[in-house]
Amino acid sequence: MSKTNPNPLLFREVPDMERPRERMQQVGPERLSNQELLAILLRTGSKNESVLTLAQRVLIQFDGLKLFQEATLEELQRIKGIGFAKAVELRAALELGRRIHTYQNSDPYVIRSPEDVSNYVMDEMRFLRQEHFVSLCLDTKNQVIHRETLFIGSLNASIVHPREVFKEALRRSAASLICLHNHPSGDPSPSREDIEVTNRLVDCGRLLGIDILDHVIIGDKTFTSLKEAGYMT
Repeated sequence: MSKTNPNPLLFREVPDMERPRERMQQVGPERLSNQELLAILLRTGSKNESVLTLAQRVLIQFDGLKLFQEATLEELQRIKGIGFAKAVELRAALELGRRIHTYQNSDPYVIRSPEDVSNYVMDEMRFLRQEHFVSLCLDTKNQVIHRETLFIGSLNASIVHPREVFKEALRRSAASLICLHNHPSGDPSPSREDIEVTNRLVDCGRLLGIDILDHVIIGDKTFTSLKEAGYMT
C-alpha cells in the first residue's frame, strides 16, 4: 500500500524556479531527482494533487526505479491519476531508454575476457526477475556475430538442451560460444546445476568442434566466470 501526503502541494503553489521543467532548463537533467524527471513525463496532476505528488506516489508504489522500469500498462493504470494515455507515454519512455542503453553500434563487439562479457550485458540483465540463458556466437576473431536468449527459467539439464544451444551456432558457422545467464538474487555464485549444465555443453561442443569459451553468471553489478573459477572441465 503506497503512502501519500495528507496535504499534497498543488503545482500552482510551487515557485516557478522550483518546477521540474524550469529546473531542467536551469541546471540540466542530470541534476533533477527521479521524482522531478518523472513529473516532466507525467506532465499534469489533478485539481487536488500536483504532478510532483503523483510522481512521488508512482515511485513509492514501485519501490523506486528498479521495479518501475518493468511496470506494465495495467500496473501503471491501477495508480490513481494515471489513465491509459499517461501509462502508454511512460511505457514508451521506459522502452526508449532501454533501447538507447542497450544500443550497439555497427562495429563488431570483441570479447577478450569475462569483463567484456559483463560489460556487454550487465546493465540489461542484472534487473531481470527470472533467469535468462543467453548464448553469444563468436567468429575466429572473438567478435560477437549473434546473440540469442535461449531459455527463461531455472537452469537444469532438462531445460538447457545442447541441441538448442548449438543449433544457431552451427547455422552461423560460429567458431566458439560463450554462455551466460543471470541470477535474479544478485549473487552470481554458481549452483551445482549451473556447473553440471556447463560441463555438459562443453562436452557436446568438443564433439561438434565449437568451443564453449566460458559461462558467465551475471549478478547485480558483479559476475562470476566459471572458467576463471575452475569449474569448467
